[in-house]
Amino acid sequence: MLRNLPFLLALAFWVWAFIDCLTSPEDEVRYLPKVVWVIIVLLFPLVGSIAWLAVGKERRGARSRAVPWPSGSTAGFPEYERPAGRQLAPDDDPEFLASLKKDNQRHEDMLKQWEADLRRREEDLRGKDEPDQGPKA
Repeated sequence: MLRNLPFLLALAFWVWAFIDCLTSPEDEVRYLPKVVWVIIVLLFPLVGSIAWLAVGKERRGARSRAVPWPSGSTAGFPEYERPAGRQLAPDDDPEFLASLKKDNQRHEDMLKQWEADLRRREEDLRGKDEPDQGPKA
């Protein structure tokens, strides 16, 4: 089993590099087009995987992911500050919640119109059926 360990590790590294190469966005691929990198990783498993890891994909460091320390009059109140480039979750975004309420109201109005139209059509059908039955006593 220990004889096969280096082969299994190399195979796992190759599969990881191939999947990483396939799923990477085009704007994160450096020096060559993404298709060329996929071919290199496929044709030269170990060397291509190492090359992809070393130079093929743009790796973002911890500095680009750091959120600035809060400052100013709203410091310490996360509901009032939103770091640049960071999106809110839909349930925290007031614009999204307002659009949901507006859509909900529009759907309710449409449902009321449909129900009124259905009632009117039922009344029209009942009115057409009554004269055939004869006079009422």
